[in-house]
Amino acid sequence: MSRGFGREKRLLTPRQFKAVFDSPSGKAPGKNVLLLARNNELDHPRLGLVIGKKSVKLSVERNRLKRQIRESFRANQENLVGWDIVVVARKGLGDLENAELAQQFGKLWKRLARSKPNPQANAETGGSDSTHA
Repeated sequence: MSRGFGREKRLLTPRQFKAVFDSPSGKAPGKNVLLLARNNELDHPRLGLVIGKKSVKLSVERNRLKRQIRESFRANQENLVGWDIVVVARKGLGDLENAELAQQFGKLWKRLARSKPNPQANAETGGSDSTHA
């Protein structure tokens, strides 16, 4: 999988965002941020950002947050295959330093990756073991 962040890795339409908001199959709340995720049946994850003026006043800060979050997503996307993810910013997120942001999002991506039901893992570990118990 390419580690880039092209159009195919983004949620682009209101309908795509609405699908994640209406029925998220995974959530990862963090300090000043909420990650909502939904299965996308694709071989790559997609990311959408919701960083409003109400939660982060200055456009400079909003843009910095978007760059940092995208970069963190780009670096961690191999663990997030099959998710459509929407990042919702809350008040105070713009006050965090870049290093703090990277650390926080690293943890959130891992938590989200763990919460994904993985049918391949069951097949590899011999998912039929439960019948022998």
